[in-house]
Amino acid sequence: MKGKFKKVVLAYSGGLDTSVIVPWLKENYGCEVITFTADVGQGADELVGLEEKAIASGASKAYIKDLREEFLREYAFPTMQAGAIYERQYLLGTSFARPIIAKYLVQVAEQEGADAVAHGCTGKGNDQVRFELSVKALNPYLHTIAPWREWELRSREDELAYARAHNVPVSATERSIYSRDRNIWHLSHEGGMLEDPWLEPEEDLFCITVAPEKAPDKPHYLTIDFEKGVPVAIDGVAMGPVELLTQLNELGGAHGVGRVDMVENRLVGMKSRGVYETPGGTILYTAHQGLESICLDRETLHYKELVGHRYAELVYYGLWFTPLREALDAFVAKTQERVTGTVRLKLYKGSCTVVGRKSPFSLYREDFATFGRDTVYNQNDAEGFINLFGLPLKVKALVDRANGRIPWPPPEPIQRD
Repeated sequence: MKGKFKKVVLAYSGGLDTSVIVPWLKENYGCEVITFTADVGQGADELVGLEEKAIASGASKAYIKDLREEFLREYAFPTMQAGAIYERQYLLGTSFARPIIAKYLVQVAEQEGADAVAHGCTGKGNDQVRFELSVKALNPYLHTIAPWREWELRSREDELAYARAHNVPVSATERSIYSRDRNIWHLSHEGGMLEDPWLEPEEDLFCITVAPEKAPDKPHYLTIDFEKGVPVAIDGVAMGPVELLTQLNELGGAHGVGRVDMVENRLVGMKSRGVYETPGGTILYTAHQGLESICLDRETLHYKELVGHRYAELVYYGLWFTPLREALDAFVAKTQERVTGTVRLKLYKGSCTVVGRKSPFSLYREDFATFGRDTVYNQNDAEGFINLFGLPLKVKALVDRANGRIPWPPPEPIQRD
């Protein structure tokens, strides 16, 4: 027995790993164990009977808290507003779920007078970093226990044997060949045949999106209203975050929208293949970018793309509770002040396309952009602009030619055909 801590709060999912961790903590640390489960939209079937199961596994108390709205409003939507996409494809669904779970894990620990928290993350993944950095940022006095980095259990069979020996209720003896993480924003898949990056995912892997080729032959059109960058309505019907994303998930999933198959660079150094289903999130990112295209000026939009790249790294690396992320949020919030309006989208066989956008703050002016006759733009003004904008190029070319550096014409004369 390690005997170092008196009370530990465990981030508890109710799966085999965390169910086994409850008695393992008691046996190895001689501590009282309290579980905390965050409802971030993983589905009611994963929450039913969870409190009873935790107690039966040896926990003294079990907390379950519905965090779906806060998760979307304070974590998912700000990330979307930043335009943050990790390595051009990943919409960060697992990444920004970890800090909110850690936040309430710490809150329960402080409320219960615990001296440590624990999680079921392996030593190979990103989640261990996300949880532990968040805990350090929120309460540096709390210790973190990571059983996967300590125990001698090395397989599912080992865990099942441990569960039987300690009378831990385990509902199944077999699991999917895939490692999955689900919340209201997305569903991720790793492991199994996906570990070979050459193999195409089998169709039975997907759970919330239909195959694009099996999606309806008729496209579906919808509108999304935004207020200061926050989605507030679908087809003119006002909705809260949870209802809105639930409906977008159903619509997008039915049309095969939001599938991503990628090999990403994990923070811990290795490459990993992941397949993601993010139907509602894909629709929101597409719509939001479409609205920004008419509401943001060129310089702000281009600089915001740089911010989005850095924001994605911070979220992926577990650096949510940092001064830089807060500072970037302030910048993003300023850019969203005029991102109000309506976007019309077309869902069709796996694609999500913006087909219309309008805003009272639109910077698009048809009288300036038209190819037809206009009275607001003097095309002769372009000559002076081009002369000044190209002046550095002209000066460099003059200097090069004066020094015998002539890149043009080519060595051999061009022959006429």
